[in-house]
Amino acid sequence: MKDISTKFSLLIHDPALRLKTLVTFGIILIFRIFAYLPVPAIDLERLRALFAQSQFLSLLDIFSGGTLINFSVMALGLTPYINASIIIQLVTMVIPQLEALAKEGEYGRFKINQYTRFLTIPLTLIQAVGIYVLLRNQNIIDTLSPIEFFSFVVTLLAGTFIIMWFGELISEFGVGNGISILIFAGIVGRIPVILGQTITTFNQEIALNILIFLAISLLVIAAVVFINEAVRKIPVYYARRIKGNRMYQAANNYLPLKLNQAGVIPIIFAVSFVLFPQIIGNFLQYAPNDFLAGIGRFLAVSFQPSGFLYNFIYFFLVVAFTFFYTVIVFNPQKISEDIQKHGGFVPGIRPGSATKKYLQNVVYKITTFGALFLGAIAILPALISGFTGLSNLVIGGTGILIVVSVVLETFKTIDAQLVMKNYDRFTMS
Repeated sequence: MKDISTKFSLLIHDPALRLKTLVTFGIILIFRIFAYLPVPAIDLERLRALFAQSQFLSLLDIFSGGTLINFSVMALGLTPYINASIIIQLVTMVIPQLEALAKEGEYGRFKINQYTRFLTIPLTLIQAVGIYVLLRNQNIIDTLSPIEFFSFVVTLLAGTFIIMWFGELISEFGVGNGISILIFAGIVGRIPVILGQTITTFNQEIALNILIFLAISLLVIAAVVFINEAVRKIPVYYARRIKGNRMYQAANNYLPLKLNQAGVIPIIFAVSFVLFPQIIGNFLQYAPNDFLAGIGRFLAVSFQPSGFLYNFIYFFLVVAFTFFYTVIVFNPQKISEDIQKHGGFVPGIRPGSATKKYLQNVVYKITTFGALFLGAIAILPALISGFTGLSNLVIGGTGILIVVSVVLETFKTIDAQLVMKNYDRFTMS
């Protein structure tokens, strides 16, 4: 507690960090204001009644930060951008030109981000048209004229790009990852609504189920914190060496390998993908063609958040994206080269390719455990919901995972910046 209060005091009294914190909270406030600016021509009462009947739409609303149930200009949230990011990262691993571009430092990252924004445009347009068809079939919005329909689609497109811009502003001028922070803010903003919906159906049996859920939630939070903080330390020894006119003494160090190097990204990616089949199903089930309508009904029913198929694919995607993201962020080839360049070695392992292979094996082993744990935690709320009968637990469980992970990552970012500030003062003194 003393260490936390010391860091909080440093955060408050450091002008640069204080400014970053204020910028972050300011953008979050503007984002929450936008969440209550509705698109015209929407019957909000019917829309909220529809959301109350659909567990899928309620889950989708959680990740839009409440913008969907209010059908604000940001109703589609960050889902199109996240899907575009996944597609670009997958394509980058397949196309050599994009892979080479991704390795070109700042310029390469700029071009990749630019391609991601370009791909976000058609994905947003497709989702906007799908949402319009769904709302029209539910009599929540009247049939629009061509000009009104164009205005409707462009408004949703503009809202998605505004929220993307907010996320980039937080990443550049604020604290933490902007996209994760905005998703976190949206989930936290919806917590009072979920609690209110649960309390309205309150009785003695539900009270017991809520207590069980709260106890399990505490265990889940503790487990997520433990996995996020768990580190495998690889010992690295550096022999005495001479460089120029200076002699460097032998030293012992270690290479920290996190059990979960991907953080919250696999969960966000997995949720974005696993919600997509039901979006397509809700769009197709009203098609005039019987075959397409049958496919739509199958997708809409099969991919309910409490269903087996949804949770099986959700588990698989969390595990797959954990490995995928770990491969992107961890480069054993570069690390082994850096260790060898500085005269270091892992005890019992030859420098160079043997060290690279050893690091790969270690990372795959610890990532396997971390990925399976993360996948199990992701579907655990759905399993508990089946026993307790509280449908809101499916929504709350996924939210808990994201909230805890984002809080941990943000505190680590703040801690790293505080350490850097203290290091700068030390080197300047």
